[in-house]
Amino acid sequence: MAQTRPVHEIRLGPVRAAIWANETEVGIRHSVTLERLYKDAEGRWKNTDSLDRNDLLVAAKVLDLAHSWISASCHAA
Repeated sequence: MAQTRPVHEIRLGPVRAAIWANETEVGIRHSVTLERLYKDAEGRWKNTDSLDRNDLLVAAKVLDLAHSWISASCHAA
């Protein structure tokens, strides 16, 4: 089974939003997942959906940009 990929990603620093296109009976509906990237003690990249205080404004901006991208793509269709 092929792995699906997001139609668009937005990243600012360690915060990343992935935008997904989902086919429905009434057309494409978009959804967004939000994650923070970090390195573990061994230096390997990991991700989490937990945000700390310093991530909140960055996450708000990433979500704002995701909203703008989805709105623009809906108007282009």
